[in-house]
Amino acid sequence: MTRPRLVGVAAILVTSVLWGTTGTAATFAPSAGPVAIGSAALGIGGLLQAAVALPALRAARVALRARIGIVLLGAVSVAVYPLAFYSSMHLAGVAVGSVVSLASAPLASGILERVVDRRALSRWWMLAAGLGVIGSVMLCAARLDGPAASVSGTVWGIVLGLLAGTTYAVYSWAAHRLMHEGVSRGAAMGAVFGMGGLLLVPVLVITGAPLLASSQAFAVAGYMALVPMFLGYVLFGIGLARVPASTATTITIAEPAVATLLAVLVIGERLTPLGWAGLAVIGLVLVLLAAAPATTLPRQNRSGLPLRRSMTG
Repeated sequence: MTRPRLVGVAAILVTSVLWGTTGTAATFAPSAGPVAIGSAALGIGGLLQAAVALPALRAARVALRARIGIVLLGAVSVAVYPLAFYSSMHLAGVAVGSVVSLASAPLASGILERVVDRRALSRWWMLAAGLGVIGSVMLCAARLDGPAASVSGTVWGIVLGLLAGTTYAVYSWAAHRLMHEGVSRGAAMGAVFGMGGLLLVPVLVITGAPLLASSQAFAVAGYMALVPMFLGYVLFGIGLARVPASTATTITIAEPAVATLLAVLVIGERLTPLGWAGLAVIGLVLVLLAAAPATTLPRQNRSGLPLRRSMTG
């Protein structure tokens, strides 16, 4: 494996660990609704991304203006993602909501790269994505022994989870596309997440009062904005600059595994043998993605000349 790819995989894996702490952290602010938590976490985190990237944003303003469509698409996806993700977990339960959201993201990323970027999906990536979905479903099934959600809540939670997975894939693709077209990592992440954060500010103003009701709720909001979102997305940007978006979203299937382990170790939940098996499958996915070859053979265009082909996975 090349060194840049190793750095990218490691950065996204650390990001997954940070993101995996959000579910446990949210339990310490039970009065705050999912929309308030989502808008605070990614809204404030996105604005911080833009703030630290101001020099890069100024330097890249011409390139960003020329690609404003990609920036806007990514920003809207950033704004929709946390609202859909946390609402999905609220309606369908943490296990179902997180698994549907995160397991659907790599599949959506793969489709985007295949259809829009015309990248061939490697066998390594398809194997990893398939195993990731299987492991996530096993993990989900092992955690369904809690209070049952209503049928309508579960259905809407699944729908919102699919929306979250799709928007996660879209903003990951948008940021990676900007970097691929020569925009610096800081400018790409600052533009997409900063504009997305701006879109979330009105939502935070309307729904965020419970986060100010106690010092504990405020601390939870501050932690989620600064650590999983701000620091996490800085690392995510480092990873996106080195691996395709579909690989990045597949690696973050580790997030529900981390969340499950924290629930066992911190909250005291129990995990069945099926759940432990699901964790093992997800661990295998990470090994596959880390060890996968970084290149594929070039394909030929109609003129018979080789076209450069970037491996997805």
